Amino acid sequence: MTNSLYHAEHEEFRSSVRGFLDREVVPYFAEWERAGKVPHDFYAKVGELGVFGLRVPAGYGGGGLANSFLYQSVWTEECGRAGVALGGVGAHANLVIPYILANGTDEQKSRWLPDMVAGRCMGAIAMTEPGTGSDLAGMCTGAVRDGEDWVLNGQKTFITGGINADLVIVAARTSTEQDRRKGLSLLVVESHFGGFSRGRNLEKMGQKATDTAELFFDNVRVPGDNLLGEEGNAFAYLAQNLVGERLGIALGAQVSAETALRLTLDYVRERKVFGQPVAQFQNTKFELASCRIEIAAGRALIDRYMVAHEAGELTAPEASMAKVYCTELQARVIDRCLQLHGGYGFMSEYRISKMYTDSRISRIYGGTNEVQRVIIAKSIGL
Repeated sequence: MTNSLYHAEHEEFRSSVRGFLDREVVPYFAEWERAGKVPHDFYAKVGELGVFGLRVPAGYGGGGLANSFLYQSVWTEECGRAGVALGGVGAHANLVIPYILANGTDEQKSRWLPDMVAGRCMGAIAMTEPGTGSDLAGMCTGAVRDGEDWVLNGQKTFITGGINADLVIVAARTSTEQDRRKGLSLLVVESHFGGFSRGRNLEKMGQKATDTAELFFDNVRVPGDNLLGEEGNAFAYLAQNLVGERLGIALGAQVSAETALRLTLDYVRERKVFGQPVAQFQNTKFELASCRIEIAAGRALIDRYMVAHEAGELTAPEASMAKVYCTELQARVIDRCLQLHGGYGFMSEYRISKMYTDSRISRIYGGTNEVQRVIIAKSIGL
């Protein structure tokens, strides 16, 4: 499918990314899946490619691009087409670094960003707790003042990149307010802080090379100058970045559906049953034609919203609509495509099988699709 969103410079970047993935990721990815994480030193290679520094000013070692979403989208698309889920890269580049850029002081940016851009210092963001998922306002992890410092206690779970992280942006309750959205702050916990520990690298049904951690905070003393942004304003900061995060999830889902269709077209043309290629059966033609129709609609939606986001015009309800539509499209298409593989689709050696398990998280993370429907309903006055 052609795409008019990208210009020559984006396609040049795409060529570099594709070569990088073929050379530095694909040959080792199965090993990383078995290990449950990528080696920490791999991130320095991603840093050399320039992925982490796209939006970071040159003074901190980055590329200084005012509009970098399309470049990040190229990375997302190429990872999807190569079949490699690198969630730690996405969390670091698209969540952690933007929080520091938007809310950090000049001193904090100088202290953290150069190493983060280079991939020497990896970040994660800790929001979800065992008792609270998409309900961010219900978090219980808390911090209290002790002199100039904060003392942090609590637990987080399902933290993408949490095993490899060198610093973690922790959302914590720093005051009690009647409005649950108030009183939340962002504290940056560095891995050497006393009382900070990691639990298990959680075993997941899919995206196995992405480390996903439990994190524990037992009287962690956080220096006052590790407060990110204003005290009590975390909920607003978290909400600002969710638009880009949800659009990125939608794009990943869209590319996954497109890839599933491409793989399945190749399979049904080659696979023969009852003396003829599977592609010759009317059911196959109708199923894949239906997939193609849905994919075309999804691509039209995501392209339009990507343009709006690059211009700073995408709204939160629109990002929610993109996430719901594209992730549910992804589920339908991959399920149909796996069915057309027959018994082979259930075998882990076939890529469609891994796509089936990898894709299931899309409707959960970044805010469940049920929560997205609440946001959309509010936007139409319900």
